[in-house]
Amino acid sequence: MPPRPVKRGTLASIAADLGISRTTVSNAYNHPDQLSPELREKILAAAAARGYSGPDPMARSLRTRRVGSFGVLLTEQLSFAFEDLASIEFLAGLAASSFGKRNSMTLVPVGPHDEDSTQTVQQAVVDGFVVYSVAADDRHLAAARARQLPIVIVDQPYDIFDLPYVGIDDRVAIQPAAQALIDAGHRRVGILTKRIHQERMDGPVTAEQIETAELHVQRARVQGAIEAFEAAGITEVPVISRHFNDHAAAVDAAREMLECHPEVTAILCTTDSMAFGVLDYCAAQGIDVPGQLSVTGFDGVELAHVRGLTTVNQPNRRKGAMVGKILEELVDAYVNDHAPADPTPRVVIPTTFTPGQTVAAPRNSALA
Repeated sequence: MPPRPVKRGTLASIAADLGISRTTVSNAYNHPDQLSPELREKILAAAAARGYSGPDPMARSLRTRRVGSFGVLLTEQLSFAFEDLASIEFLAGLAASSFGKRNSMTLVPVGPHDEDSTQTVQQAVVDGFVVYSVAADDRHLAAARARQLPIVIVDQPYDIFDLPYVGIDDRVAIQPAAQALIDAGHRRVGILTKRIHQERMDGPVTAEQIETAELHVQRARVQGAIEAFEAAGITEVPVISRHFNDHAAAVDAAREMLECHPEVTAILCTTDSMAFGVLDYCAAQGIDVPGQLSVTGFDGVELAHVRGLTTVNQPNRRKGAMVGKILEELVDAYVNDHAPADPTPRVVIPTTFTPGQTVAAPRNSALA
């Protein structure tokens, strides 16, 4: 006759077997520093023999009112978080801010055109939300707000003042890149931008479309660059947009700009990813950068510096760390029913500019 299986243990049964309190058993898992190494090893050995792996995390979260995870709301496909270099750096900073605090991250990807995607936000098991660059009227932001959990907005929307915000001044930040092209002598310049409207728009962008754009980050960068160009007397600046910020879209945007506007001697890009597309298109077509075409980017990701790209540096890791610090403080106040020191902080982080090696005088100064 086979031996009867050992009944699976519980926190209470392990405590009873060893003649200790349930709190002591719990501390072996949650607060090991409060026990001697010998006692903790004894508890873990007894638990392993009874098939007990530790306190139920769901029960713990009900007791403490804390799940131990921040939800990062991305209105993109999940792969975006692992492919977009600026997003990777931001998430790395956010993750670093959670080190030693027993917090994890839950990525909450929601498609911009998926009608059921708000349920993903409604059902996310998190302590609070990081809302990463969405429009002010985005329904996923509304769904997150309806949860009445702590929220920190990153980058956009910047004009919601009852929620904490961390970002940069995009309109001002882009201007050193534009000025570098102006100072080099360029007068025929094009701009490549990722999406500025929620609805898909691939191709030329009019002044009116820029003015009415819902996504203010790209809108502000385009407007800031145009403002600098106009101050230098450059009034005809073609703008081309791509809805997605992936490499294929960036290469295709470069193709469209140079085929439709062969007169341009420089392309200002509102992301480094766009600039990489221009560099790779030029390499494939035998166009020398910066000898025949100057290029600037925006973000300052590590690969931009490796490739010598002239770019604006925004401190993505620092931004992520700041967001994590603010959200941790808000969640702590929320679960402990006390008012945070500052419920709606607004942090605008300064940017810097790296000249790089992708800007030079126009290929034909007489036509510049």
